[in-house]
Amino acid sequence: MRQKHTVTNILTVLKVPKSTYYRWASEGIPPLSTVEEAVISLCTETSFRYGHRKIRKLLQRQYGMIRNRNTVQRIMQKFHLQCKVKRKRKWTSQGESIIVAPNLLNRDFMAIKPNTKWVTDITYIQYGPRTLYLSTIMDLYNNEIVAYSLEDHQQTSLVLDTLRKAVASRNDPKGVILHSDQGSVYTSYAYQQEIAEELELISSMSRRGNCWDNAVIESFHSSLKSEEFMYTKFNSISEKEVIERIDHYLKYYNEERIQEKLGYHAPKEYGSMVA
Repeated sequence: MRQKHTVTNILTVLKVPKSTYYRWASEGIPPLSTVEEAVISLCTETSFRYGHRKIRKLLQRQYGMIRNRNTVQRIMQKFHLQCKVKRKRKWTSQGESIIVAPNLLNRDFMAIKPNTKWVTDITYIQYGPRTLYLSTIMDLYNNEIVAYSLEDHQQTSLVLDTLRKAVASRNDPKGVILHSDQGSVYTSYAYQQEIAEELELISSMSRRGNCWDNAVIESFHSSLKSEEFMYTKFNSISEKEVIERIDHYLKYYNEERIQEKLGYHAPKEYGSMVA
């Protein structure tokens, strides 16, 4: 920019003292330390999805470097490597109930073995030319996404399709508590009949308008949007790209994304270790 502006004018706009600039110019940019290079590499590899606690664990696991979390946090702040922040949502109750199941889960999101507690929900995907609806089922044992369906509607067939995929992938389990909110598709006769009579599962539902009763799956959907679509505007990409990115994220979530609850392992990795 020196061809158009003087150094003095540039420094004035940037609010940088002359002494600071000339000292920097004479000393040059200091080389990165080994730890800084490792932190930058980890943040880049994970697409800036992790905070300093998870990066610290990966630093220890992959590079054998044991550092205080405050040290890792300072490095991330120094190089502007902050993780993506989830947007907050406002919650409202909607729809009329037909069949309402009791809240058997009661915010107990821990499971001691697979196929004992599942949670499910639907979320809007609005980044393509039309709104899509993602239905997912998660196993609370290791927070693995057991099955998902993506369609251009949120009718009962969407959740039934997800449910049948989940049961088929787990060799037709019986007696699983399947927890949902009180959305119209979940309180429908067709859905409840499929759960109780056809699949022999046990239905559980959140209290009306209380998102915290199904917080784990709500948090997952929030993570998907904040991590995969943070800088994507609504209606800005093709539907094909939306589908590809969701497929990619769900595979990444199950196989690579570490979680504190799982001892900083990914869901499938944790499941295979314990098994």
